[in-house]
Amino acid sequence: MADDKTNTGGNDRRQVAGEEPYEVAYFADKHGISREQARELIDRHGNDRATLDAAAERLSA
Repeated sequence: MADDKTNTGGNDRRQVAGEEPYEVAYFADKHGISREQARELIDRHGNDRATLDAAAERLSA
């Protein structure tokens, strides 16, 4: 299901929409990792932004 771009707010920001290329690109660029690595993290850890941020920090360290 596509991300509803009219429904933004706190709940929407707590998750990374892994099916949206622009979200994956933003997340990858933010952490200095490849888009492939970002997709792998989303597949492994789900779409919770805090969990993904922590995993990406460990990966890029």
